[in-house]
Amino acid sequence: MTAIALVALMGAGAVAREAKVQPQAAPATTPPAPRNLALPTTQALFDGYVRDGKMPGIVGAFGFGDRPTQFVSAGRIADDAGAPAAGPDSLWRVYSMTKPITAMAAMVLIDDGKLRLDQPVSDFFPGFKTMKVLTGETSLESVPATREITIRNLLTHTAGLGYNIITKGPLLKEYERLGILPGAVNPQIEAQMRAVRPKTLAEFAERVSTLPLIAQPGTKWSYSIGLDVMGAVIEKASGMPFDRFVQTRLLTPLRMTSTYWTVPASEAGRLATNYAFVGETRTPLDTGAGSVWLSPPSFPYGGAGLVTSARDYDRFLHMLQDGGTLDGVRVLKPETVALAMSNLLPPGVFFQGVGGGTGGTQAEVPMGFGAGGSVYLADKPGGPSKGTYGWGGAAGTIAWVDPVKHVRGTVMVNYFPAEKWPLRADIPPALARDAMRMTAR
Repeated sequence: MTAIALVALMGAGAVAREAKVQPQAAPATTPPAPRNLALPTTQALFDGYVRDGKMPGIVGAFGFGDRPTQFVSAGRIADDAGAPAAGPDSLWRVYSMTKPITAMAAMVLIDDGKLRLDQPVSDFFPGFKTMKVLTGETSLESVPATREITIRNLLTHTAGLGYNIITKGPLLKEYERLGILPGAVNPQIEAQMRAVRPKTLAEFAERVSTLPLIAQPGTKWSYSIGLDVMGAVIEKASGMPFDRFVQTRLLTPLRMTSTYWTVPASEAGRLATNYAFVGETRTPLDTGAGSVWLSPPSFPYGGAGLVTSARDYDRFLHMLQDGGTLDGVRVLKPETVALAMSNLLPPGVFFQGVGGGTGGTQAEVPMGFGAGGSVYLADKPGGPSKGTYGWGGAAGTIAWVDPVKHVRGTVMVNYFPAEKWPLRADIPPALARDAMRMTAR
């Protein structure tokens, strides 16, 4: 879910009225927090973000090979006076950073022989056998699809599926009518969405199969609900509820003990407040104490459903960096991880980038798309190596892993729109300067 969806659901005027009723609180006095002396440039950057009132708090987790993870923190998890300091175990809504986790769960099933990359989705949901494709954006007129949607298409956003955050016109109205709204914002908006949303993942996939596509499968990259449908496929292929499969095969083996589809009430004190900016005014949108994530979702959203910590997401990235193994526990074969982090786009299809408000990234150098995340197809001078894989979240979170340099990064913040501040541009050069200092020792 993004600021675009927020405006669509609430109306820009409603958000503005809420901002007037709940003006930004004066920044709380931040207690002394552990400073990262190994990454002083990055620490100073984070301190500046908070000092300048750009955000209440921020946490980064940065890995260099198999050295201990470096955590950099500044500020608090909310503007409220007395809010806990932001730290490695604070909880954040990661929205579309859920997608790489869902994608790697699918790769586990490929390892198990229960899925194939180019297997038709209709093997699990027969309704996808005979899809229709829109002939334009102004009506629902359509023609038969010339090929079937495959697992590869779901993982790479090339299925021709839409997304309520970017789809327009009559098709968007159909998505809204059928409750194809796989995401949460706050309890007020959730009450409206839950009323029309399917009650199970299987029902969600079946409803999706009745809707026309925006393009022929395998012919165009377009951000989509593909990873949400993938969750339904994982459920069918594994014979296990999707969330339980992710827990059993990824989260528990990787000791990701602070990753939740539903945050337990006992952990609400760690959950950051999510904010919305209206102009320069920051207003609470979903507080930790009253968060929509304290109640179970309609079903687990494979595209935008997780809350997690910087420490936990770093463990996920560390596993990818090390080829499927972490702390001696293997969850994926090395060749499967390499495949997942390679360019899986069908021939002739290219990733041109997508707006930061979606959690995505702009294509700075030639880029492809792997299982749930973008992939650099060339080195960026002074930046990521060819093969760097990553994605972000609609509330500003960022994650990447560079398998050539054996480095990885997670950045946690929570505000809409994600592109309000240029974190993606600011943080890598600061981190690179610190890394040079570390390696020069």
